[in-house]
Amino acid sequence: MKNTNIDNDLTHSSLRGQFLLAMPGMRDPRFRQTITFMCEHNQDGAMGIVVNAPSKVRWEQVFTQLALTDASQRGSEPVLMGGPVAQEQGFVLHGRGMQFSSTADISEFISLTASKDILESLAAGKGPDDVLLALGYSGWGAGQLEQEILENAWLTLPAEPEILFATPWEKRWQTAAARHGIDLAGIGTQSGHA
Repeated sequence: MKNTNIDNDLTHSSLRGQFLLAMPGMRDPRFRQTITFMCEHNQDGAMGIVVNAPSKVRWEQVFTQLALTDASQRGSEPVLMGGPVAQEQGFVLHGRGMQFSSTADISEFISLTASKDILESLAAGKGPDDVLLALGYSGWGAGQLEQEILENAWLTLPAEPEILFATPWEKRWQTAAARHGIDLAGIGTQSGHA
């Protein structure tokens, strides 16, 4: 029997500004043990940035490609793989306060910018202090994410700036769960519904 209350809750409440944690049984290898910050979620679909998957690209390479001089002290940091969609496009998650030509405020504490002017500011050492750079994003069509949540592929949690900006990328998945009393190692990999 279909639980319409769960379906209605998922289709009428936005996950914008939340974390999606991949459950231990995640079948898609691109999302295994990932944590995604949700930037948009509405009736048309969803968009988020994976925040714990480093690429082989470093900040200094991005600055060099854009002919920017790196005064940021971030040059050796890895650029994240934000997801499998539009991997040539850069997205910067940052603390709120500074506005750039394409800045969207996602939550009370976090903004998203996808324009070159934030990279120019960061390269000059004048950009936001709390910042993550990712290439690509994760996207879901209408109803797709809701179905994956019902199939126990994802766990949703409140997003915390400390997880994004003060926790090393390799610890974000487990730290986010632990802060809410969830032991991911103790969760089975089989899904099911009562």
